[in-house]
Amino acid sequence: MKEKLLIVEDEFIVANDLKIMLQKAGYQVVGIAASVAQARKLIEEKSPDWILLDIILKGNLTGIDLAWELREMNLPFLYISANTNQSTLEAVKATHPYGFMVKPFREKDLVVMLDIARYRFNQEKENLAPAVTANQEIAGIIGESPLLKEAIEKIKIVAPAETSVLILGESGTGKERAAHAIHELSTHKSHPIVVVNCAALPQSLIESELFGHEKGAFTGANALRIGKFEQANNGTIFLDEIGELPLDSQVKLLRVLQEKEIQRLGSNKTIKINVRIVAATNKILEKEVAEGRFRLDLYYRLNVFPIQLPSLRERKEDIEILAYYFLKKYAASSKKTVNKISAPALEQLKSYNWPGNVRELEHLAERNVLLAKTNEIEKFDLPSITPIVALETSSNKLKSMEEMEKEHIMNALQICNGKVSGIGGAAELLKMQPQTLYSKMKKLGIKQGYN
Repeated sequence: MKEKLLIVEDEFIVANDLKIMLQKAGYQVVGIAASVAQARKLIEEKSPDWILLDIILKGNLTGIDLAWELREMNLPFLYISANTNQSTLEAVKATHPYGFMVKPFREKDLVVMLDIARYRFNQEKENLAPAVTANQEIAGIIGESPLLKEAIEKIKIVAPAETSVLILGESGTGKERAAHAIHELSTHKSHPIVVVNCAALPQSLIESELFGHEKGAFTGANALRIGKFEQANNGTIFLDEIGELPLDSQVKLLRVLQEKEIQRLGSNKTIKINVRIVAATNKILEKEVAEGRFRLDLYYRLNVFPIQLPSLRERKEDIEILAYYFLKKYAASSKKTVNKISAPALEQLKSYNWPGNVRELEHLAERNVLLAKTNEIEKFDLPSITPIVALETSSNKLKSMEEMEKEHIMNALQICNGKVSGIGGAAELLKMQPQTLYSKMKKLGIKQGYN
């Protein structure tokens, strides 16, 4: 008998179908809960090993609220939901689940997802990086912020394993640098890392580019071509912008991941390969799956070990470190003596929103080093930033940030009739975790009921 599972799902028919699937796969279902309160009771009584968690539940609390409690209990869980709007998915990711399944799904999808979730949980427990010291730096990844340190630690943990890795993050956050770091800390480091930009591949040539072709395989195939997977044999292949791959190409990629073999176009011969897969995307793949643009089974195969890279606006404490790092780099390469950034210029950098992230900062530093006429950058030529004007009080004085925040939260609570969490609650309206909102309310002296 496999692990004991608790299903937290408010629709009985869906929950019962899940129970039948799980029992058929050899799992012991210890109960079905329709609300967070019922789930808490069953967890205490039945001590399940895993929780299958829907987001929309009966009562004021959601599956996301329960997920934070499960994290505290170190009880692994995965989501099963049809809710894929962006704010919900961001809230889901913040709880660090071991999987996310989009309804509806097939029985075999459920079994695969549970296997992958179990594998990820066991990896986390065992800590797969004994050969990598905790304070080891990673070349090219600069910063001291907690979010960046968390990503670096995950890179160190997963690098020595053979696990597929999915790097998530906005454009310019350093996904390719992270992929190189994983390769350089892996057992594949003496072999090549082959980078493939899936968004740049012509649709008619994707299969040829990835898997190669024989001479004469199609018009214009005048010579044998070795594909990217074959070039990366015994090394690492980095599939950047994996979310841009067309569906028919996703099918072929899935077969390679499952069978560990390729077949060149125009050939009946299969070639066994040993390749570490690292993929990256700035898209929300759960949303792509829900809207039919990305295969669920391929998502499972790639999303074994996700690493989220923070945006630069989420780690503004690193801006000064990064600015000086790029200043030194480009001053040396351009043979200039620029070695200082003025205080007002640094304040400019810290006040900017950085839609292009670290890449934008690097390009800005390079440009300003070249334009500098002294050894100091006194001002950066940044895109216009709309100033935030603080509202005035009746006494004509500016409100403090705390006063403005309190007023904003109370307005949200009033709109939501005092409801904090759950669907239609103030936390959802403010795009904030319920626990964070409760904490802010306590700090600001806002009682539930917005008095």
